[in-house]
Amino acid sequence: MAEPGEQLPEEVLALIFRHLPLPDRAAAARVCRAWAAAATCSAVWHDTSISCDCELEGMLPPYLSACLDHVQNLWLEFEPSRKSSRRAATELLTALTGRTPGLRGLCLECRGEKPLFDAGRDVLDAVHALCGAARALRHLDLRRLPFSLDDALVLQVAHGCPELRSLFLDNRTLVGSVGPGSVLELLQGCPFLRALGLHLASLSRTALEALAAPERAPFELLALRCACPEDARAPPLPDETWAALSRRHPGLEVELELEPVLPAESVTRVLQPAVPVAALRLSLSGDTVGPVRFAARHYAATLRALEVRAAASAELDAALEELAARCAGLREVHCFCVVRPSVLHAFRARCPRLRSYTLKLTREPHPWRPTLVA
Repeated sequence: MAEPGEQLPEEVLALIFRHLPLPDRAAAARVCRAWAAAATCSAVWHDTSISCDCELEGMLPPYLSACLDHVQNLWLEFEPSRKSSRRAATELLTALTGRTPGLRGLCLECRGEKPLFDAGRDVLDAVHALCGAARALRHLDLRRLPFSLDDALVLQVAHGCPELRSLFLDNRTLVGSVGPGSVLELLQGCPFLRALGLHLASLSRTALEALAAPERAPFELLALRCACPEDARAPPLPDETWAALSRRHPGLEVELELEPVLPAESVTRVLQPAVPVAALRLSLSGDTVGPVRFAARHYAATLRALEVRAAASAELDAALEELAARCAGLREVHCFCVVRPSVLHAFRARCPRLRSYTLKLTREPHPWRPTLVA
């Protein structure tokens, strides 16, 4: 009698198994020899997503451990308030450090709230060790870690990951601990870096000049988050430096996220005319109308996405209508306050590339869902 999986080629089984969650992969591997071979082949594990809350407990030894060598891109989710979840995450990262020198991509995501006064030292130590061993690492995304990232981690990446292409450190933390000096060393140690996410306080004029150097590889994306007191106190980055960077990398896109901690004078320092802003997210405690008008007048050629969280007003409606008239290349606009009908009409009529929008004419229960443009 033929085994259950023998009627399908291994590559077809692998294509099916790669979409299964870990418990189902483990169950499939116990069905027969053919399924076991397919469930543990490299094609199944090349891109792997793991949730430590519901998938990992008890699976690292021996089933998952045997497949770690095949993992090249890993998305790992855990809940920091649950000891079992974060322990599973740190154990997996530690196992990867010793088993997978070929790891290419790592994205860490926390779900739920972190415990009060929790610095996440166990998780960050595991990431630090991993970055020292993963010489082939090309993509590292720590935006969804709620812990303060520091210079030691950035320097470890700078010295241990020379092939890095993207690094995102612009996470939601109340304290910015990555200094401009370590970012400059990162740019020197990772010459192929083409996408970088930072808090504003971590960026310096010297770093922008390093990115604009003639020998620098093409640079594509700079995501800047302004959300902690250090960001509010950051010195201004000269407009001429931004202009030089844009000339060196004509395809560069900058994403700016401005949060309530930024006073009005800091906002004016951040919004320089020569910055090639492609995405602007405004959640300010003060004036929002001014930044929207500034974007309309200076970012018309580059702006592709706008998100506004502010109180409704006639002045804001007028600013949004001006932006719609000037920014024909806009693809997304999301305004989390009620707007007048003329605002919706302006974006629908003036922005032919618009793909989705959140423009509510009346109050609705949250969460507000965007409207997709056919």
